[in-house]
Amino acid sequence: MKLKVYSADGASFTEKDYAVPTFEGDKGVALLKQTVIAYQANLRQGTSKTKDYGEVAGSGKKILRQKGSGGSRHGDKRAPQLYKGGVVFGPRPRDWSKNITAKARKLALARALFDAASEGEVDVIEKFELDEAKTKKFDAILGRIRPEGKVLLVADSAWREAGSPAGNAALAARNIARLFITDATSLNAFDIVSFSQILISDAGLQQLLQRAA
Repeated sequence: MKLKVYSADGASFTEKDYAVPTFEGDKGVALLKQTVIAYQANLRQGTSKTKDYGEVAGSGKKILRQKGSGGSRHGDKRAPQLYKGGVVFGPRPRDWSKNITAKARKLALARALFDAASEGEVDVIEKFELDEAKTKKFDAILGRIRPEGKVLLVADSAWREAGSPAGNAALAARNIARLFITDATSLNAFDIVSFSQILISDAGLQQLLQRAA
């Protein structure tokens, strides 16, 4: 599949053929949906909790006599229909996590990458490098490629080298509010489907294709 490959300064681009996994029809779509749901479920903390009848404070004494009060019949003050009473069927702490097999993650990643590339959402840049960590310089490069909207920036492992040109780019990029940064080794299908604009380095794309192959 041919993708646009921008120069390091974003001023020009060429087209290059990459071995992006291809799919026919809806193959892998249902699995991608299940995988995205699992990723979302795994983000849930499951700590929401309300107090039921047996946990709220208050006496168990009947608050009114059964007859003669002129009002409704009531039990004790912990009853769910009363103010500060217990909550019926409220949320309780639970584990929302879902298991995703390695094979499913791999196929979902490949399908998400194929869909994004097919819809023109993926652009490649030769490399992310700056001679100094200046946000203004990196923002100018980003503006030439993707001038508006939120952008997912996918880098390779070179970004972890502090003081290097790639490290300078990492420092400069993190100050841009509309930019979300990750690397090709931790990118997943949920990240890809969450963004309509993805900018990835050439080396990062090669790493990603190895994971999806």
